[in-house]
Amino acid sequence: MPPNILFIMVDDHAAKAISCYGGGVNETPHMDRISKEGMLFNHCSVTNSICTPSRAAILTGTHNHVNGVVILASKINKHLPNVAKHLRTGGYQTAMIGKWYLGEGKPHEPSGFDHWTVIPDQGLYHDPEFINKDGRYIEKGYVTDVIRDKSIKWMKERHKDKPFFLMCHHKAPHRSWECHPKYKSMFQDHDIKVPDTYTDDYKYRAKAAEVAKMRVEST
Repeated sequence: MPPNILFIMVDDHAAKAISCYGGGVNETPHMDRISKEGMLFNHCSVTNSICTPSRAAILTGTHNHVNGVVILASKINKHLPNVAKHLRTGGYQTAMIGKWYLGEGKPHEPSGFDHWTVIPDQGLYHDPEFINKDGRYIEKGYVTDVIRDKSIKWMKERHKDKPFFLMCHHKAPHRSWECHPKYKSMFQDHDIKVPDTYTDDYKYRAKAAEVAKMRVEST
């Protein structure tokens, strides 16, 4: 049987957030185990570093001038070929669970997936809303835990006679950076070095850098 494929995406963290990359703050033993048993990317780049276009490039395997997703508000054409459609043709069960975000303010039904349940737009950290083929609903709990549990449940309940492809897409740690209450004091005794640009006033930067929304003080 072909190998099962679990694709995990998280939103907006640096490589050093995973301990196998040597960040020195977070401890991620399970991700470290995957890196040891699989592979670790030490030299890589992205096709597009903007959220929505990047998601489209990953899903379709094409540049954004080809797939048409060029800005955050772009919607992806559901008729385009994508990795899930190709794998489903090859006998895979396919699922998309978590953050979709291929059309800001306009949730678009994922195509090529046997099962999908996604959070609309950026989604909420606490008691998040989801959308599936039956409509909208709310799941109680912290969004990372909810997406994890939904992913595990789907993998357990899938047809065992077929290989699977699951895209597990997390919202965290995108702004507004709301952690689970149980982790609020986790790093209070750690000396965490902030980057040199932390107090940058952007006085001599390009206008695009000045208006960027990713500011700790303006979530």
